Amino acid sequence: MQKEFSYPLKIDELGQGEQTYNLRADKEQLATLKEILQVPAVNSFEANLKLKFQKKRGLLEISGTASANLELISVISLEAFNKDYTAEFKLMYDTNATYEDIYGEDDDNEDDVPDIVYDGKIDLGDIAIEQIALVMEDHPRKTGEVFNEVIEAREPVKNNPFAALEKLKK
Repeated sequence: MQKEFSYPLKIDELGQGEQTYNLRADKEQLATLKEILQVPAVNSFEANLKLKFQKKRGLLEISGTASANLELISVISLEAFNKDYTAEFKLMYDTNATYEDIYGEDDDNEDDVPDIVYDGKIDLGDIAIEQIALVMEDHPRKTGEVFNEVIEAREPVKNNPFAALEKLKK
């Protein structure tokens, strides 16, 4: 059984103020991350996170950096190559709100509405994975590779139903 890259935290157990978490994937977790990110290999994966919890307001800010070295396949040459990704992020969670509180009545919410905490817990591993997935490109290519579209102009084949009659005429 593979070990997941999961670091769950219960909101009730968080203290007031700032806390730091440094996550690094071991060999088994790298194999799991390979499946999650759908790449040939994950060579390294780590995240450095800072949590600031304002208990009275129910706001949890998570900021930090997630970085990974991934093996990818170029969509141009179909060759494997390694690429480093780094994602800096800052997220805000409302630990007291529900989906209905934020989205229920007003559909005109701005983009900076805090995320919602479900079941009173968050997973720092999931947050780090999501941030790397967001910076990965959909169509990876090696540095310097360019897609050169080669289109050869061919004469269109004319399908003339009277071509056989043309031969009889001669």
